[in-house]
This record gives sequence, structure tokens and C-alpha cells, in this order.
Amino acid sequence: MAAINLNVNGKTLSVDVDPATPLLWVLRDHLNLVGTKFGCGMAQCGACTVHLNGSAVRSCSLPVSSVKNNAIVTIEGLSETGDHPLQQAWEELDVSQCGYCQAGQIMSAAALLKRNPKPTDQDIDNAMSGNICRCGTHVRIRKAIHLAAKTQSKK
Repeated sequence: MAAINLNVNGKTLSVDVDPATPLLWVLRDHLNLVGTKFGCGMAQCGACTVHLNGSAVRSCSLPVSSVKNNAIVTIEGLSETGDHPLQQAWEELDVSQCGYCQAGQIMSAAALLKRNPKPTDQDIDNAMSGNICRCGTHVRIRKAIHLAAKTQSKK
């Protein structure tokens, strides 16, 4: 076990864990940030997506020791009030069905819009290809990302 300081959602937090523990389990089990979901455990489905220094990463395969002193943002930190343009677009277009993958989907989409505020369909498809939605809401996800991009550009 080791004391590890983390910068999560703008706060410095300390955890006492095995340095090899995946970030996902530190977030969920030690910091009670349960919006980040476990899906496959192999960084293939995207349910565990968080931001590390603004980039979308899979937290299930990332040892916590490798992220100290870096800015981590979870779905809870994307917006305290749920008013991020992507969250609003998701709700407006009724994107979610089961909802399990949606936090990871939104986090991947937010990283995309940060680096490319006016993505094409192909840009969206490429950025979202690592996120699996078993319910098949991919068309609504793409529409929601376009809507959020328009909303952000008006601000």
C-alpha cells in the first residue's frame, strides 16, 4: 500500500492503495465516484472513460501510480450541475436507453469537442469508435454531439 495524491475534479485527494490498482477502482471504491463504470476490464468498451489532462483514457487498465500529479476529470467533474452542453444534448435527444455506457460516451465526446469544436460525422465516428453501446444509440449519440457543438459555439 502507498499513499498517493491525486488531482480529481479539481480537488487534491489522497488514497492509500496498492500502486498497481486500476484508476477505475480507486475512483469507485476509494473516492465514491461511481459514475465511471466497469465494463470489460480490458480498455475495449469505453464505459470507464475519464479525462487525463484533457484526453479521454480508459481508467480500467491505468494503474493509479501512473496518474499522480495529473488532472483527472470524471463524469461527476464534467459539470457540477449537469449543465454541460453534452449532458443537455443527451437529455434533449433522449440518447440513453439502458444508460450504462453513457458516462463513458459523454467523456469521450467532451474530449473530442475540446480538441475539435466542429466535428464532422467522420470525426465523431472516429473519436467514438472505442465506446461500445449495446443498445445501439450511436445515431442519437452523433446527433447529440453535433447539437452540443452548436450550443458550445453560441456561448
